[in-house]
Amino acid sequence: MAYQSINPNDGKIIKTFEHFNKSQLEKSLATAESCFQAWRHTSYKDRAAIVNRAAKLMAANVDDFAKLATLEMGKRINEARGEVIFSADILTYYADHAENFLKPMTLSPKVGEAHMESSPFGVLFCVEPWNFPYYQLARVAGPQLMAGNVVVVKHAGCVPQCAIAFEKLWIDAGAPVGTYTNLLITHEQSEAVIDDPRIRGVALTGSVAAGRAVAARAGQNLKKTSMELGGSDAFIVLEDADLETTIPWAVWGKMYNGGQTCCAAKRFIVVDSIADEFLEKFSSALSALIPGDPMDESTTHGPLSTEEALLQLIKQVDGAVKHGAKLVMGGKRLNRAGSFMEITILTDIKPENPAFRDEFFGPVVCFYRVKDEAAAIALANDSDFGLGGSVFTIDIARGKRIASQVDTGMMFINNLDWADAELPFGGIKYSGYGRELGNMGIQEFVNKKLVRITEHAAPN
Repeated sequence: MAYQSINPNDGKIIKTFEHFNKSQLEKSLATAESCFQAWRHTSYKDRAAIVNRAAKLMAANVDDFAKLATLEMGKRINEARGEVIFSADILTYYADHAENFLKPMTLSPKVGEAHMESSPFGVLFCVEPWNFPYYQLARVAGPQLMAGNVVVVKHAGCVPQCAIAFEKLWIDAGAPVGTYTNLLITHEQSEAVIDDPRIRGVALTGSVAAGRAVAARAGQNLKKTSMELGGSDAFIVLEDADLETTIPWAVWGKMYNGGQTCCAAKRFIVVDSIADEFLEKFSSALSALIPGDPMDESTTHGPLSTEEALLQLIKQVDGAVKHGAKLVMGGKRLNRAGSFMEITILTDIKPENPAFRDEFFGPVVCFYRVKDEAAAIALANDSDFGLGGSVFTIDIARGKRIASQVDTGMMFINNLDWADAELPFGGIKYSGYGRELGNMGIQEFVNKKLVRITEHAAPN
């Protein structure tokens, strides 16, 4: 099936794009490989000039980029603008810091001298999702282009105009053709790309199923991978939490991007003594959100990205109820055009219920009450995922102690603010491996070469 822009606000097809044919794909890969041979020798200063120009172009054209995201995947316009600005910030961050991150590191051997130096891998294949159609691209393009790699990208099939706009950004910024290449390809063609010897590394952000398939294929080819997959993040509320500040974070953590975020708050784990009050206030705050056209700045509840995503979520909710979960509110599609779902709250989810293990990618709250702190930690860790999580308490020392005991790649105390270019992003277990952003993000696809100098004689 061809790439399609379908407006999830009304279900209408906007534009269709055909897949690359075999010769188009080969030309793209050959151009990328040729470009890398020159780009790898381009100075950090010259790379940074291009990356900074790309950042400035994004910042200068926020509305143009944002409206495409809203049109194609239903992101509320204010959130779309925020994503564009954050994407530009990521590019600027790596333009400013890459050289320092990758500078040679002096070692201290017993004899002679030694250092570690960094060099780029080559052409990287990146498979990216629709939920953040620019941010996901910026967080691979920024670090990897500054490291001297070049990237070829398969973006999600429902955001082709965003994908094309981001590729054009690099041309407009003066990047050599082949530095950043958008590939309109099928899953079968993606397998051929992974197999291609010119591809030296593979990065994927997506589902567990996609991660398994791509990692397995790359593994057969002995190629380095990074995987940022799903999440079922715990939002722990202790009995001493300040609900005046906790409830707004709960709403934002669940409903930002329509709940379609890997590290969204998905399992709300609340100590029993405060559970009823929390649930009442949380339900009330969620009920106040206003569904509507995501292009309208007054809208606080937009559509899901696609009709398929909506039907999948309804199927999950129905299955959860069938297996004993209690439906407190919502559970159905909204009675209006487009892929809108009612904000939903499920309680009484037992371990044998499929919902206990599932990831709900949308406006669905899974609510759990626990007797105490220890039970909250145990439940938070009883998950196949390990991306992020949060804990709310007025006792920061207590929050730090709990954060250290929850098995995830990220923990947040009295906040859910993961959007910072300086902070590494990634998880463990089914949430994947590797890190993006921060210093760690640029290290994923560079060769760490040891160079040692000694003048002593060879051993006998």
